[in-house]
Amino acid sequence: MDQAVLQGQQNATASPPNPRTTEDKIAVVGLGYVGLPLAVSMARKFSTVIGFDISASRIAALRNGIDVTNEVEPEKLAASTCTFTASPEALAKATAYIVTVPTPIDRNMKPDLGYLRSACDLISKSLAKGDLVIFESTVYPGVTEDVCGKLLGELTGLSPSVDFSLGYSPERINPGDKVNTLEKIMKVVSADSPKALERVVNIYSRIIEAGLHQCSSIKVAEGAKALENTQRDINIALMNEIAMICDRVGISTQEMIEAASTKWNFIPFKPGLVGGHCIGVDPYYLAALSEQMGHHPEVILAGRRLNDSMATEVAAKTLKLLVRRGGSIRQARIGLFGVAFKENVPDLRNSKAVSLAKELGTFGLDVMISDSFVEPEDARSEGIKLSDPDTLWNLDVMIVASAHTEYREDPTFLNRLAPDGILIDIQGVFRSKDLPEQMTYWSL
Repeated sequence: MDQAVLQGQQNATASPPNPRTTEDKIAVVGLGYVGLPLAVSMARKFSTVIGFDISASRIAALRNGIDVTNEVEPEKLAASTCTFTASPEALAKATAYIVTVPTPIDRNMKPDLGYLRSACDLISKSLAKGDLVIFESTVYPGVTEDVCGKLLGELTGLSPSVDFSLGYSPERINPGDKVNTLEKIMKVVSADSPKALERVVNIYSRIIEAGLHQCSSIKVAEGAKALENTQRDINIALMNEIAMICDRVGISTQEMIEAASTKWNFIPFKPGLVGGHCIGVDPYYLAALSEQMGHHPEVILAGRRLNDSMATEVAAKTLKLLVRRGGSIRQARIGLFGVAFKENVPDLRNSKAVSLAKELGTFGLDVMISDSFVEPEDARSEGIKLSDPDTLWNLDVMIVASAHTEYREDPTFLNRLAPDGILIDIQGVFRSKDLPEQMTYWSL
């Protein structure tokens, strides 16, 4: 018999008692890109939903109908019955906790479970017999039960899978995407017993229109999430390497991809800067588990190294094009547009556009940065300064790192570049535009 199924049957005899009420009272811990849409959606289906965040300023903004992540529209936020709070005491009302805190990496590219541990400490103050704790944060297989469950048990004196249940349902939020929203993406669910899984299914089935995929164990669900982003990371790394080859040969990467895409089974991944808090981080979690098991993950880490090197690659190419153009390199007017980690979001976490700006600075180049999505104080916290977009005209070099919709739809946007300037169009979004003959164009 499958070990996961056997374990599930064993746990079924020792499942925690029923929840304290017939309908779960939901608490979402962490109100970022993942937690806020989840809490607002849950509040439409459950009578009691508590949205908790440690940031008092975040809570104040949400109560005023302001979401700085732009994931929830103001009207939906204003109409929500979710109770937004920074008070830990409010969590005592909950019977089901859903944890959506960040899981970053440290300076050594190793998993940092600090936010998860803090969330467990917070929940432990309110956790009671019969409660359910579901984790959505990306982790490697084993963290939910062996780290979080164990810690909750130690902090409360309760026994995991006996006094309280554990569940895992990996988040699949795509920041800035208004089409593939929470409700329209199939949800992977899992739990530490069949009875707990029924409860997890009952919670998520109320809001997820696309359906649920039930896993036989929590570890399978944890691994599936890490695999999703690791696969994407490796495929993008391949295309980045292809882009390097194409650049040296003198052919268009985008044109080559379009040609290859005419074959029915070709998957048209594109090259680019890979940052953010998912694709640029999650593979390290899978790699860490692999190393714990005594296996060196060569492909995973090779993909990470290549993608992490792309900011340096683009900076070097920019410098080469400046040298070929002639004139004073140090006096060149360089504008970088879109410094968030992807288009149409304000998030700077692990942005490779930030890395690109800093790398250009090491060559003594003065880079002016513009991004209407990003707050000036957030930019300062990342060690960069935003410039007034009204001053970014007659540019010698124009770098489009995150191609926000406003750039693509503005017919005057490229007029900011001098006629004989250099356009670094990293994502290739302006490739089909009619550009001046004297302009130098380059993309990955």
